[in-house]
Amino acid sequence: MRTVRTTEHNAYQIHYHFVTLVKYRKAIFGSSDRSHTLYKICKEIEERYSIEFEQLGIDTNHVHYLLSATPKFSPSNIIQIIKIITARELFKKHPDLKKELWGGELWTDGFFIATTGEGGNRDMIRGYVKNQCIKSDQLKLFDF
Repeated sequence: MRTVRTTEHNAYQIHYHFVTLVKYRKAIFGSSDRSHTLYKICKEIEERYSIEFEQLGIDTNHVHYLLSATPKFSPSNIIQIIKIITARELFKKHPDLKKELWGGELWTDGFFIATTGEGGNRDMIRGYVKNQCIKSDQLKLFDF
């Protein structure tokens, strides 16, 4: 069981699973330098905001985030922070991305979010996110 995190006024144990899609589903994360840049940007976000990235899963055209964040941020605020900062910094460090994405938007407007508990659900998602990689036979979270 994870420890309870605290801020000046709160104690919490919140875990989110976010998925952001690259605009036009372009496969921009095929090279390790862009993925490495994204990891570094997420570390910088951790230092500045009360967001802890527990796991990052990068596929060619989407990114899975398993994270914990202080309750002062709504899920919409969290994903807004992540999308804005990662887009700005990726475009700054990889200027060729703007040409690939026809106009300078990195992420689609939407996103996926789920909350996870401390039990098997979180561990199942952690394994799923950890095993995200650039391959065609992607793991499925649920069988529908």
